[in-house]
Amino acid sequence: MMLLCSSKLDGLHNGLGRLLLEQSNLSWILFLAVWVFDACSHTKTAWSNTSTEAGPSWAYSGLLLSALQEFFIYPFPLPRSPLVLACVRGSVHPFLPCSEDWPSGAALRQVFVGPFAGYEYRQGASSPLAMGSTGFSWTLPDHPKLPKGKPVAVVVLDGWGEANPDEYNCIHVAQTPVMDLLKNGAPEKWRLVKAHGTAVGLPSDDDMGNSEVGHNALGAGRIFAQGAKLVDQALASGKIYEGDGFNYIKESFENATLHLIGLLSDGGVHSRLDQLQLLLKGASERGAKRIRVHILTDGRDVLDGSSVGFVETLENDLSQLREKGIDARIASGGGRMYVTMDRYENDWDVVKRGWDAQVLGEAPYKFKSALEAVKTLRAEPNANDQYLPPFVIVDDSGNAVGPVLDGDAVVTINFRADRMVMLAKALEYADFDKFDRVRVPKIRYAGMLQYDGELKLPSRYLVSPPEIERTSGEYLVKNGIRTFACSETVKFGHVTFFWNGNRSGYFDETKEEYEEIPSDSGITFNVAPKMKALEIAEKARDAILSGKFDQVRVNLPNGDMVGHTGDIKATVVACKAADEAVKIILDAVEQVGGIYLVTADHGNAEDMVKRNKSGKPLLDKSGDIQILTSHTLQPVPVAIGGPGLHPGVKFRTDIQTPGLANVAATVMNLHGFEAPADYEPSLIEVAEN
Repeated sequence: MMLLCSSKLDGLHNGLGRLLLEQSNLSWILFLAVWVFDACSHTKTAWSNTSTEAGPSWAYSGLLLSALQEFFIYPFPLPRSPLVLACVRGSVHPFLPCSEDWPSGAALRQVFVGPFAGYEYRQGASSPLAMGSTGFSWTLPDHPKLPKGKPVAVVVLDGWGEANPDEYNCIHVAQTPVMDLLKNGAPEKWRLVKAHGTAVGLPSDDDMGNSEVGHNALGAGRIFAQGAKLVDQALASGKIYEGDGFNYIKESFENATLHLIGLLSDGGVHSRLDQLQLLLKGASERGAKRIRVHILTDGRDVLDGSSVGFVETLENDLSQLREKGIDARIASGGGRMYVTMDRYENDWDVVKRGWDAQVLGEAPYKFKSALEAVKTLRAEPNANDQYLPPFVIVDDSGNAVGPVLDGDAVVTINFRADRMVMLAKALEYADFDKFDRVRVPKIRYAGMLQYDGELKLPSRYLVSPPEIERTSGEYLVKNGIRTFACSETVKFGHVTFFWNGNRSGYFDETKEEYEEIPSDSGITFNVAPKMKALEIAEKARDAILSGKFDQVRVNLPNGDMVGHTGDIKATVVACKAADEAVKIILDAVEQVGGIYLVTADHGNAEDMVKRNKSGKPLLDKSGDIQILTSHTLQPVPVAIGGPGLHPGVKFRTDIQTPGLANVAATVMNLHGFEAPADYEPSLIEVAEN
């Protein structure tokens, strides 16, 4: 064990810590358990007040708890890492319950990484925090059973999930002999992993994965906060107000209006009321003089009727802002399922109703206050929060108090993407044609997050992707692994930037080579569904056969990009093309005696139809099937093999819910290294016989 030392820790802390590390006396350890509880309780208050004094103490306490667990007296298991990482992942511990106002994952990791991972540099600091007499090293331990020196090909099939076979499963319908052989020919070398929800850092398992969080998890080897947790961290640290997105909308504060549009709820699925409250406070403190909030009532993720209480809370907050001289009011509203929050382009009329009320200031119902509006509309027969009709708030002259005008700033406050993408398109696209917008004001628009990384929509956002350090790519390069990464334009950033922890450029340009193949332009992907799969495969083949690289990493975008078009026939062609590309790469691996790992980042092409709760395809008003163009919640495959794979390698069966983050340690093992202690565990083990 190594000890985290800092000038902020007094002699008592150091003395007790060294005693724990140097002695196995059970009585001393039991005594320290009490001290740890007291130290952590004290530290929570210090952290919630943004004090840095308690930072090292908190990390130190986590280390001690890890040590107690190692000595078999800490009764609650931790997930392969100290308590700090349990808290980062949102674990609720009966011994030391975690709280949302505790330090962010990034803050904790800057202080403490893992019980055996050494020190990390603080952001902006020039010297490391020493851990005892042992400094941090990028050197990975050798795997005790797996050799080095075997070239490894990592193939990511974008949008390739596993679902029941039927006519709408394009992967099943397509001719995919290579992937079929991997699955059926060597079932012990094939398994499924989770690629959505909490497995990739999203708030709940109702959240489908996407290419950005998928590649983050694949490359980072750990689960980092995405979505709501990311927004919480940005608000708590104030970082949300320092980014390009906020500075962009801030340009409207002096002479125009800030509009906030989103779900008014504390359900935590799409948005949270407390985040809106913090944003209102932060924007008003930073110069916003006129604010209009456009509310969408919930009743789906929270109890029906709770809208009244939420409106009362918001009205109270806005009243307090008005007392400070800020013109802040609710401007419009409506129920989430009837106004604005449609998804998957199911019904653009829903978005149009929102546009008319929020942007144009026009709606069939007009009220003097939002509270009056909600109470009155809820009193109608069969009314509920989800389906309240659109309304606008008007002044004494009957004019809407908050239409969006030229020069205004607009922020969509939802952190979940699926029910904001359609509105984002209407707000951002100059050539938008899904409905008549009537008037298109020149605005500064930003999302709470970027809702679609592939479409880069919206182009401005308040909260950036997580900062991820010590990715598998960086570790491997620093351990001499020469790396080649390649895809076409639409996914090139995923196999490089997102894989490397949202970091641009090379870690070491002498050991890395990235190649981008230009994607087709001027046409939709279903027109040429083979895309650049052949070219990507040929580049990978040449890199493998050249002998210049130890790892060749590619993304084949076909299943995802063509799947998004909703063209089933074209998606079948796309899946066939991707399978043919995999064959080219695996043939090259065979020639050089290498190893392959084939996986995916999320599902898409395996299910191209909307379904009811029993799994039957949904039909539209005309009796036609409703096409699904989005990602799915399906698991994705991981297949390993190749002549260089140790014959004793097999998939472990003791990982309860494996996910994409487990792939990084697996790849490190295939290169002959052990993964860092705080990485999610490897999917593989080596049988004794």
